[in-house]
Amino acid sequence: MSEQVHLAEYLFVRLKQLGVDSIHGVPGDYNLQALDYIEPAGINWVGNASELTAGYAADGYGRIKGVSALITAFGVGELSAINAIGGAYAEMSPVVHVVGTPPTAAQNAGVVLHHSLGDGNFRIFADMYAKVTVAQANLTDASTATSMIDRTLRECVLQSRPVYIELPTNMVSTKVSARPLQRPLDLSIPHNDEGFEDAEVELILAKIYASKQPFIIVDGFTAALDITKEADELVRITGFPTSTTSFGKGIVNETYSNFHGIYAGEAGKQVYRPWVESCDLILRIGPLASDVNTYGFTTLPNPKKTISFHRNTVEIGDSNSFNNVHVKPLLRKILNRLDKSKLPQYDPYPDLGDPAEQLRLLPPTKPDGIIDQETFWQRISTFFRCGDIILTETGTPSIGGRDFVLPPQTTLINSGIWLSIGYMAGAAQGAALAHRDIVHSISKLSSTTIDANSSAVIAANPPTSRSSQQTFSKRTILFIGDGSLQMTVQAISDIIRNKLALTIFVINNDGYTIERWIHGMKAKYNDIQPWRYLLAPAFFGADMDSADYPIVTHRAEVWGQLWDLLEKKEVQECKGLMIIEVMMQREDAPDALKKLVANAARRNSGIKQELANGHGTSEKAISAAG
Repeated sequence: MSEQVHLAEYLFVRLKQLGVDSIHGVPGDYNLQALDYIEPAGINWVGNASELTAGYAADGYGRIKGVSALITAFGVGELSAINAIGGAYAEMSPVVHVVGTPPTAAQNAGVVLHHSLGDGNFRIFADMYAKVTVAQANLTDASTATSMIDRTLRECVLQSRPVYIELPTNMVSTKVSARPLQRPLDLSIPHNDEGFEDAEVELILAKIYASKQPFIIVDGFTAALDITKEADELVRITGFPTSTTSFGKGIVNETYSNFHGIYAGEAGKQVYRPWVESCDLILRIGPLASDVNTYGFTTLPNPKKTISFHRNTVEIGDSNSFNNVHVKPLLRKILNRLDKSKLPQYDPYPDLGDPAEQLRLLPPTKPDGIIDQETFWQRISTFFRCGDIILTETGTPSIGGRDFVLPPQTTLINSGIWLSIGYMAGAAQGAALAHRDIVHSISKLSSTTIDANSSAVIAANPPTSRSSQQTFSKRTILFIGDGSLQMTVQAISDIIRNKLALTIFVINNDGYTIERWIHGMKAKYNDIQPWRYLLAPAFFGADMDSADYPIVTHRAEVWGQLWDLLEKKEVQECKGLMIIEVMMQREDAPDALKKLVANAARRNSGIKQELANGHGTSEKAISAAG
């Protein structure tokens, strides 16, 4: 590499070094020159049908790969994507949003340009993005641009949240030093103060040893904090009864004998909630205290009995809070020092539920029986296998998917707070692409000997990657309702364009069923236009006769048809795009959803009173989000 490179080249090479093998986005006149540098940097251009689905896809890619990138144009393009970036911020997904902006001279002069508000203010959109990103960089000065890029990318990875980079058109080809590219970006976690950390570790271990009835809750931010391995190890070594939240489902190995499914508070088994409330120690890892994730705040534990592990904070009881503590090295030290001989010996505890056993006990279905919401989500678990990536859209799929019985090394993506319907269609495209990129990188490494410090190794095995899979099934499986799919159906076009292997189960229950249960069961505003979903691939230009990228579409109206489909080899292998439309009753919903929306209705009419009646539902506890 020469001593100097163009600024856009620097940016995309750096992204490639981080592990971004594909970049999502939509071309616009303010980013067109920058797009010319993507493929020379070794990055695949996805080319999305809309900025919103591009943003959703970048979010999904980041959740699997550990970092992702999105490029849009100033104004109209970036505002179309801001909903997706807001969701990535709320749920901690690392997305680098690059925005092509007008030339600096025009901005400084306040010229009235297209895609602006016409008031000469070119900072207004950046100001908006400052609210939903953790770092921003406006690359207007060549002398500082590369350091700003590196700083911003570092924050994206370490905080696992979106960042915002403005690239003016006149700066794209500006020459900058290439020297920093010779060194990998420093992604090391700052060390905790040794003495301070030791005292904290000993305090936590003492509470674990002194407990009589401990309980572990693994939540969804565990993955974003890169402590999945530590959480799983803690569950396995201690043998403590363990559950996840809905947002955290799939993070720990669900085949462990001490795993008892999702802790669902008032929406779960009657024996579970009082038993948890009787526990004298609760270890809460990567928590998200949202209403949906905590079943209307009914799973929030008593803070006096709880140790909560956040990114840079550990809360021990309701009086000790340690800040500026990095959770990953802290947990690692706890595990290294853990003395199994001092762990409490459990007396038999109530049957909290064995998801696999509950699946086995389900009565057989009748071939002509109607496919019901209450058991579909458990029964479909027999289709899953190690290495699958599974996504459940907000609504009946997300609620029902909490009953999945997952094999080891399975990744589940759902939404724990943002709940933007239609998100999962785009996210599934991004997740499938990330899955393929990881497999391709590993395949290249297996046939090539490379210096361990080279950027090629960094690109193939980015230190930020969340994918802990040892088995790659190459299957990405999406469950999405008909109403949600209509929001972002363009994502199917992006899937076909990039020839991604993806299975889509479209749950067709004729409208917004979750909204019907919240309010307006018979109301017209919860109806949707009936689409012919199985014709979507042809409409989006798929070659229906392609041998290299097969398109498979089926409809299942009764159990017999569904089981016959799932036994087909083409369905199990899914080498291309497969859409299975599953017909369900209009007003049918999982029991947990009915309880959840009833709780939501009560909250909407009087949340303050409900919070006052709950355990540990202080403003601090409710707003805690990692």
